[in-house]
Amino acid sequence: MKPTYGTVSRSGLIAMGSSLDQIGSFAKTSEEARILFDAIKGHDPKDSTSLPENFFEGDKRNGKIIGVPRHFLKEGLDKGVLDNFETTLKELEEKGYVIKDITLENFKYALGVYYIVMPAEASTNLARFDGIRYGLSVNGEDTIEVNEKTRREGFGAEVRRRILLGTFVLSSGYVDAYYRKAIAVRALIREELNRVFEDVDAIAMPTTPTPAFKIGEKTEDPLSMYVADIFTVPVNLAGAPGLSVPSGTVEHEGSKLPVGFQIVTKHGDEDTLF
Repeated sequence: MKPTYGTVSRSGLIAMGSSLDQIGSFAKTSEEARILFDAIKGHDPKDSTSLPENFFEGDKRNGKIIGVPRHFLKEGLDKGVLDNFETTLKELEEKGYVIKDITLENFKYALGVYYIVMPAEASTNLARFDGIRYGLSVNGEDTIEVNEKTRREGFGAEVRRRILLGTFVLSSGYVDAYYRKAIAVRALIREELNRVFEDVDAIAMPTTPTPAFKIGEKTEDPLSMYVADIFTVPVNLAGAPGLSVPSGTVEHEGSKLPVGFQIVTKHGDEDTLF
């Protein structure tokens, strides 16, 4: 479960992408996830992004209209995952929910936006881990060697990759070309999501476009690994709450692998989400 941005304090959390970081929960059931969320949510003066207490008293919909952006599910979606998703929607219809097709045109840009904004923020936040001022320190002959060894040993390959990408998009000559444009598109994604929630109470999507891949299988191909986030990063960019629940298994390469069903609601409406 990923809560609305700012509902759970980030105080004490090591910052990576400050405008994206949120503390969520894993649980056996959605009810247990709700119990945990209720226990950890609330305003915290130690977190500048923490929402005020009166935010939690806002309008709650608790409706039964679920929007589905089917146009966004056409490309790159595993057939087994799509069939599982449609089966789950039919089960919800049988329980009285109304399924409505919606359009989210800007969602197709979300993956690119995320992998500009997130690395940019990560490169800034993680710059403090230099072996001198903060955190881990590895001995070296001079300051430069201390910095190199500390960051090489303290960060994994993926973190280093994102730091390099973030440093690039924030460098002179590229801020306007990439970062500022990504920020502008991010605002459009959030505005579009808010408009859609005027007509529906929740949005449903698969959690990932394919079943789980093997551990380490995508290590040498990070781009294909990033694509697995295509249905979740728009929600994170918008700061909206989302919940992924198991929706059965699909056949994949001779194995039955679990897949997820993702539900998204408007900002602050975790009640409808659960």
